[in-house]
Amino acid sequence: MFFGPFLAFYAILFFALLAGLFVMLEIGLINYAFGALGLPPELALIALMTSLIGSYINIPIAEIESGEPYLAEIVSAFGIRYRVPLRYARGATTLAINVGGAIVPILISIYVLSHQPAAILPGSLTAVVVALVVHRWARPVRGLGIAIPMFIPPIAAAVTASVMAGLFGGPRHVDAIAYVGGVIGTLVGADIANLGKLRELGAPVASIGGAGTFDGVFLTGIVAVLLA
Repeated sequence: MFFGPFLAFYAILFFALLAGLFVMLEIGLINYAFGALGLPPELALIALMTSLIGSYINIPIAEIESGEPYLAEIVSAFGIRYRVPLRYARGATTLAINVGGAIVPILISIYVLSHQPAAILPGSLTAVVVALVVHRWARPVRGLGIAIPMFIPPIAAAVTASVMAGLFGGPRHVDAIAYVGGVIGTLVGADIANLGKLRELGAPVASIGGAGTFDGVFLTGIVAVLLA
């Protein structure tokens, strides 16, 4: 299933953000940040670009009976406008998993933890805290699914990771803790924990890591590392 998670204006902003990161990479400002994650900076930018492009790809995994379909073409949540994929409306909600907002970040998290096993425990605890914070802010949106304010996940991840790093041996793994905890915590707190609410929303497609959640996951990959 191919559709954009938000209007083209926001996609342009995210691509501009990536272009800015590329410039900073070239002048050496973020080499340390990505190096701390165990990712070569060039590979990290490729991963972020893949995540952004993959946000348009959703893999269906189940169908959920839902109520009356919500037929508005555009919905708004926390100041962001999203386009509802009405062409996939079938009288039921298709539950999917987003490639850029879920699969790619999970694979990056596995890679990071495999190279920094000391971050597994604090990263797991950070994910629990972030999940609780994100779940508190997550809101069901008719026609869309679950939405969260985009800056809540990265800020929660960075603050919690700093605390966890202090409790578990200093700041050596703080960037890895922030990324893994932020990504997993956001997916669990926003999407997984709210699957039971999808029947009431009349959304044609509800994508784990997709519209409503993708921007928070994507920014976690950038902001949490830099803040931490």
